Amino acid sequence: MFSLIQLESFVAVAEELHFGAAAARLNMTQPPLSRQIQLLERELDAQLFERSSRKVELTAAGKVLLPAARSVLDLCNKTSLEVRRVSSGDAGTIVIGYTAIAGQVALPGILRKAGAHMAGVSFVLREAVSVDQLDSITRGSIDIGLLRPIVARPGVVTRPFLEDRLVAALPEGHELATGNGVSLKQLDGLPLMMYSTAEARYFYDLVMRLYESASIHPKVTQFASQVPALLAFVAAGLGVTLVPASSKEFAPSGVQFEELRGQAGLADLNRADLHVAWGESSTNPAVLRLLRVILEDSDQETRADT
Repeated sequence: MFSLIQLESFVAVAEELHFGAAAARLNMTQPPLSRQIQLLERELDAQLFERSSRKVELTAAGKVLLPAARSVLDLCNKTSLEVRRVSSGDAGTIVIGYTAIAGQVALPGILRKAGAHMAGVSFVLREAVSVDQLDSITRGSIDIGLLRPIVARPGVVTRPFLEDRLVAALPEGHELATGNGVSLKQLDGLPLMMYSTAEARYFYDLVMRLYESASIHPKVTQFASQVPALLAFVAAGLGVTLVPASSKEFAPSGVQFEELRGQAGLADLNRADLHVAWGESSTNPAVLRLLRVILEDSDQETRADT
């Protein structure tokens, strides 16, 4: 089988139609160049050039080989470049999972940073609740997740990305929607739009802990797995709910928000931070590079706030 150096030598002579000029172009002397052409002709069992003391011309066989040789060399060059880009994280594909809220408040900024630093990387975006994202990261079908820290999962690394807290969402015009905040005690007895235990266990447990801290029991009338659905229930006047403060950015009309206030220690208990998660054994250079970009920026923003 012929080699790439033989094809490069052939193309150089075919384009220059002069062995001396082709040798200079390839930064080699003429005898080694002639040897490569001879080896190629022997391999193909065909004469590729008509040589005389005055000129060099392609034979019919050489004319057939030239476009194919150019294509092979072009493919090799492109492949080499692509491999280097993928290896450095400048190219490739990243699958990102995100919750409904993360898709509104975190994902756009991440994609903007990726576009600025990693323009050659493509992204596959999959909306999923946190527990499903963890399962997908474990299986390797999601590279990076934007999720709530449910429980530690072997082989999955998580880092805080966005600080958040729960706030009360009330129907517009509700007597408690004063702009001064509400206590959990004031929510006692009101119909509560609650999170599904199967798909939104993190928020379900958090809401239950908050109610228990105030020594009250929630009056649950509706369940949903995603914040947008709960906000729609509130907008319809069906009750109240507790949602991350970041959801204010995409809340429907007809919903008013109030900060939770009350007993000591409430602020420490009321944490609903968004985390970035990824597989501990990930070797995808693009994934590792994106993590560096977004986590370094997140750390810098945190230091600036402090």
